[in-house]
Amino acid sequence: MASAEVVLGFLEQVEPWRLRSSQFPSKVGGKPAWLSQKGLPSQSALECEICRVPMVFLLQGQTSSQHLASVIPSSIGTIKTVFSPHIQFMQDDVCVEKSLKVYAPISGQERSFHRILFVFCCKTPECYILNDNRCMKVFRSQLPRSNEFYPYEPPPEDEPPSDLEDQTMLPISGAKLCWVCGCPGNKACSRCHAVTYCVKHHQAIHWKQSHKRECGNPDISIVATSPLLFPEFELVTEPEENGEEEEEEEQGKDSEVQPGDEDSNQKSVASSSLADTLAETDLEEMAMHETEENKVFQRFKKKIASEPHQVIRYCRGGVPLWVSAQHVPSDQDIPQCTCGAKRTFEFQVMPQLLNDLSVDSTGASIDWGTLVVYTCSASCNHDNQYCQEFIWKQDFGPDQHKKTKDK
Repeated sequence: MASAEVVLGFLEQVEPWRLRSSQFPSKVGGKPAWLSQKGLPSQSALECEICRVPMVFLLQGQTSSQHLASVIPSSIGTIKTVFSPHIQFMQDDVCVEKSLKVYAPISGQERSFHRILFVFCCKTPECYILNDNRCMKVFRSQLPRSNEFYPYEPPPEDEPPSDLEDQTMLPISGAKLCWVCGCPGNKACSRCHAVTYCVKHHQAIHWKQSHKRECGNPDISIVATSPLLFPEFELVTEPEENGEEEEEEEQGKDSEVQPGDEDSNQKSVASSSLADTLAETDLEEMAMHETEENKVFQRFKKKIASEPHQVIRYCRGGVPLWVSAQHVPSDQDIPQCTCGAKRTFEFQVMPQLLNDLSVDSTGASIDWGTLVVYTCSASCNHDNQYCQEFIWKQDFGPDQHKKTKDK
């Protein structure tokens, strides 16, 4: 059986206006480009569950072209124009431009015509505990095509007359935003009342950076970028090219050394003291674990070798690419959605993103092997409320982590 097509995500520099909410962007870094202007995640929902400090926006992504392609045969008659700033899908034809973001509804769901997933992470390095996902969160927002926030027709392809955008309030709902992180915040500066914050800590960051000079002084130009944020990029996609790798893997299974075949070799190289203290079954388990761990890691390296700069792998309903044989979730580890539906794999964040954001280091730092996002299989509706989904954090094993750092 052929595996589902995987769509890869890469980073690109782009004009800032293309990353506004009105352009329905897929992006990394900067402030979140909120979809629905109501029901935003609360301050407590956006806190790191370890240090209780507000998390920072990491990325947001839309449903990929692969998912649309998989539903076109049954839904093409109902899709007239699915709009994106760059791409249109017509009733009788499909036009996909490579390496541009693709906007697509879920088949038969008018309620999710617009659908974006938002990932947040803690910026405290000490919170990145091995295989612990409490420093990460993901939220889903979706809207029907006819809604109170955006026009029914596609946004213009041309740059708007002005690039000015209110950093402190959403235009239609009036929801106030933190100047530092772009998340909901209604704590206003007590002097000028012109900017708001989600917590006092963010107010202190802004005061030290620039607001001490700007506050109440209209002649001072306002600094627009917060030092707390990640650098901002557009997230563009293209389908993964499947070569003969899968066929070669199947053919190679017979020639691979199986865990049982290595048992005698493991025993011969083990020291006499180790052999004295470990039972034969323990040695067998060690050999099987080492073989499986190496197999998974080598498959990961081989799979990404042709596109090493990929930061996202999207395949709704597919299978993640694991970096380790350890800490792989079972079905019981993935909680059901609050609506009762099963959650399924949608996309994963790759370790390359750490390098692109310049946060990867040998010391204490933000770190992961891969972040795997599971979402409601029914993409249930919550009346404009942002719905929290599930994210699984898998780290490299100690040996694999050293190998990736040495490259």
